[in-house]
Amino acid sequence: MGEFRVILIDADSVWRKNVKAMLTKSGHWVVGEAGDGLSAIKLVRGRQPDLLIIDTSLPGGMDGLQVAKIMHEDKLAPVIATSATGRHGILERAKEARVSALFIKPVEETILLPAVELAMANYQEISALEKKIKELQETLETRKAVERAKGILMETQGLTEAEAFKRMQRQSMNKRVSIRLVAEAVIMAHTLNK
Repeated sequence: MGEFRVILIDADSVWRKNVKAMLTKSGHWVVGEAGDGLSAIKLVRGRQPDLLIIDTSLPGGMDGLQVAKIMHEDKLAPVIATSATGRHGILERAKEARVSALFIKPVEETILLPAVELAMANYQEISALEKKIKELQETLETRKAVERAKGILMETQGLTEAEAFKRMQRQSMNKRVSIRLVAEAVIMAHTLNK
């Protein structure tokens, strides 16, 4: 079991106290508590928790699922949502907000703690996959730029493909910049000279 930094958001302070006791007993840290959505956003941005546990119904104009959606879009932390009722449409809204789990109160320790572990494991896996995708996209964009720049150098300078690549590579090392920047400079210069 990991030790996670958690923020609890619920208008019911007794509920927060009970959940905090469950979490701290398991080695987690509750690093913030609030009773409304706006405070939730401020706390999350300020304290950067690993997890947010939030009630779907909050006073103050911003409900828990709106906060959860912001959390997902800004990639701040995973969210476990709770609700006093299983009212119509709550599951669909929770899916849209990308919450990791939705519980109907009261939430028991035997249900909450495994959900915390699963939410964190899934979030970390998704984050790692998103990072890998970004790296692969960067590699692909670099390759495209280098190939295009090589083509330009081959056409305008009469170089072979290997000579064009070596020239860009040498320039990259001499200027201490990435080969992608050199390739983009070659492309830009060619575009301006047309």
